[in-house]
Amino acid sequence: MAAKTKTKKVTEDVIIAMYMDYVLEHEIVPKSVYKFCKVNDIDESMFYQYFGSVAGIQKAIWSAFYSNTEVLITKNKDYDSFSNKDKMLTFFFSFFELLTLNRSYALFALNTESNLMKNMEQLKGLRKHVKSFASELIEDGNATKNLKITKHNPRLFSEGAWVQLLFILKFWMDDDSPGFEKTDVAIEKSIHTAFDVFDNTPLDNIIDFGKFLFKEKLA
Repeated sequence: MAAKTKTKKVTEDVIIAMYMDYVLEHEIVPKSVYKFCKVNDIDESMFYQYFGSVAGIQKAIWSAFYSNTEVLITKNKDYDSFSNKDKMLTFFFSFFELLTLNRSYALFALNTESNLMKNMEQLKGLRKHVKSFASELIEDGNATKNLKITKHNPRLFSEGAWVQLLFILKFWMDDDSPGFEKTDVAIEKSIHTAFDVFDNTPLDNIIDFGKFLFKEKLA
């Protein structure tokens, strides 16, 4: 067994894949790093090179979802020329496309604890990334504005973007439409609404989004 462990190439991505497979196959979070490593035939020392605990790998997976989304959207050669709204739309659509590819894990992870705060703990790294992404969008927009009164608050916008992602995440979890098309509609309407509110533009989209949510509530 020792010889086999030495020949096995272990990286951060490999451990993440092992963990996702483990929880989906066993339908339970490993009770300890020792048990997880024993089942996957790797030394604990290999695990600790990348993660400090089982909770650490849970957080890392959600951060990896963000990082992979970032790589995906920046491959679009036209991305830099997008408006802030289109950049945010691109991020949300891409993030949930990637999440859909890993839906079984995401649903398991988000339903593991009945305590909402414990479930939110694993999203701390994702929250930091999303807020940073949103802040950069606003700071870039502010750089083109001469008057201080016309500039937006990055902190306020970034917190709003995070709350919005949580809202869409819950919507996506409950979505049973083909291809999760209702989630796509919710993303588009919510992003347009957020920017309408933030830019103090007419409320047509807000009313439209409200009608959409009311209709889904009754469905």
